[in-house]
Amino acid sequence: MPVELEVVGIRIELPANQPIVLLKAVYQPRFLPIWIGSGEANAIGIAQRGLEPPRPLSHNLMADIIAAYDDELKEVVITGREQHIYYAELRTEKGKAISARPSDALALALIADCPVYTTEELIEEAGIEAPEADEEEVAQFREFLDHVSPEDFEGEAGQS
Repeated sequence: MPVELEVVGIRIELPANQPIVLLKAVYQPRFLPIWIGSGEANAIGIAQRGLEPPRPLSHNLMADIIAAYDDELKEVVITGREQHIYYAELRTEKGKAISARPSDALALALIADCPVYTTEELIEEAGIEAPEADEEEVAQFREFLDHVSPEDFEGEAGQS
């Protein structure tokens, strides 16, 4: 049975300064953290805030290409993991399944405003228990997300 996820946001793992996209299971107290590259962190942050770049960025371009072929993104599925590498699929309304890196797929999901899912097995295997929400910590994290900018991630090495 698929597990719906929501993109909580981007965090920076210290001391390596490695971006992590944090996904939360909608109906379970579990998080799925995925280490990503700084470029993808920028794209996810821009899409999460609903910002429209003056010219299409790569993920906007991919969404435009899907639309140009008279299709639309229906859902994104984080399909699995081998060692520390995660895999995802873009699934379209016309039944196409396109392999993608999770970071790219998440940026597209935010741009297309479509749901994100994973498998029950993956959330159990790779997910972490969500602690009870500390309202002050949640407020601080939201404040961080409101004020972080793409420039905060420039020049950092990373992979997805």
